Amino acid sequence: MSESLWIFGLHAAQSALENNPDRIKEVVILKGRQDNRMNNLLDLVREKGVKFRLAPREEFERTLQKQELKDARHQGVLVLTTAAPVLKEHDLDALLDSLQTAPLLLVLDGVTDPHNIGACLRTCDAAGAHGVIVPKDKSGSLTPTAVKIASGASDTVPFFAVTNLARTLESLKERGIWVYGTAGEASHNIYQTKLQGPLALVMGAEGKGLRRLTRDLCDELIHIPMAGDVSSLNVSVAAGVCLFEVVRQRQLA
Repeated sequence: MSESLWIFGLHAAQSALENNPDRIKEVVILKGRQDNRMNNLLDLVREKGVKFRLAPREEFERTLQKQELKDARHQGVLVLTTAAPVLKEHDLDALLDSLQTAPLLLVLDGVTDPHNIGACLRTCDAAGAHGVIVPKDKSGSLTPTAVKIASGASDTVPFFAVTNLARTLESLKERGIWVYGTAGEASHNIYQTKLQGPLALVMGAEGKGLRRLTRDLCDELIHIPMAGDVSSLNVSVAAGVCLFEVVRQRQLA
């Protein structure tokens, strides 16, 4: 059974209400906040028949403190919901078996920052990627912050945490999915590389990059050409650049 978690912020709350109202246990709204966005959210809460309460500031802040969310940018709304499922290897196999189009997957090797996890999910949703894959250990997951940053994409983009990333990459290759790793020292850049077939894009943590074994398992290493003095991009920005180059090339195919 999926665990419960608190998510926060107007956009995350609206997405949860629109996509998965049955998972919501309670919506807590800061009493006294009255504006169009909050009124629209309240209308949606009532429309979906979701339990809610208006909490005075003192009570609202006690809830924040109890849930260790006192620094959250909550915008006056908290949602207690069943967490989006973190999927496993057999779920990935089922997804790939069901696809009618060439797979497009983002693999994050050692990315731990929940802001980056959330931003990558959001970018994957926008680019039409079929899922995000991370190793089960030493990686970020679907924390409340990641869900907030994802702006609803945690409910639309499957998130897989696999026990053995190397074995998963080998399995993808056996399915005919070409595995591209991103590395600054790669000889070819993304604009010189054909990115139109079934593929998995593998990105490492900012600074550390790909682990050696992960790098060795990639079919090809590619890089983003950099014109300035900065040596690398934030992983979520780099993922966006690469994923939308895939989108561009597929539209031309």
